[in-house]
Amino acid sequence: MMQDALDPQLMLHAYAQGIFPMAETSMNPELFWVDPEHRGVFPIDQFRISRSMRRFMLKNKLSATLNRSFAVVLAHCADREETWINPTLHTLYNQLHVASRCHSLEVWQSDNLIGGVFGLTIGGAFFGESMFSKRDNGSKAALAFLTTHLQRCGFTLFDTQFITDHLASLGAVEITRAVYRRQLAQAIELPVSIISQPLPSVQDVLQRRTQTS
Repeated sequence: MMQDALDPQLMLHAYAQGIFPMAETSMNPELFWVDPEHRGVFPIDQFRISRSMRRFMLKNKLSATLNRSFAVVLAHCADREETWINPTLHTLYNQLHVASRCHSLEVWQSDNLIGGVFGLTIGGAFFGESMFSKRDNGSKAALAFLTTHLQRCGFTLFDTQFITDHLASLGAVEITRAVYRRQLAQAIELPVSIISQPLPSVQDVLQRRTQTS
C-alpha cells in the first residue's frame, strides 16, 4: 500500500518509471503500486481490423473526437461491477485531464456516443487506462481511431498494462519488464503531442490498419 498521498505529479513520475497505481475495487480507498513482470503493449502500426469491423466502420459512418466528453468517458469506464477506478483515482484522472496529461477519445455514430478510451501521455508514450462500449464494436472502433492517431502524432509506445485475449486479437503483445522499460525510456523523451494532428477519418484508419479475416 502507498504510504504517501498520491498527487498528479507523483503519478506522472511513477508512470515514467514504469509503475502505476490501482485499487482492489472501486469502493476500496487504498491504492497500491503495480510493476508487472510482463507488460501488454500495442505495437502502434500493427493494430488489426477484421473484415466485419471494416464493414461496421464504413456502414455506420463513425467519427471520433478528442477530449470532447472526458468526464462521460471516465464515468462509463468506472461504471462496471469490477474496476480499479476508486474515488481517489477518479479525482486524479480529472486533475490530470485539466493539466492536459490525461485524454479521452470518443467514437460517435451520428450524435450517439458508442465507445471511448482514456489514458495518460508523457512524451511519445500513451498509457491506456480503460475503454467502454455502448454498442458492439464501440471500444474496438475507439482503439482503431486511437492507434491511428497516435501513429500520425509520432507516438511510439501504447501501454495496455496487461494483455487479454481480446487485446491480443487486435494486435497487442506481451513484452518483458526490461524490454518495456527500454521502450518507455525512449518514448517519454520524444517531443510529440496528442493534439498535434487532427483526428483521422474512418478512411484514414482503414488505409493504415492491417486487415484480418
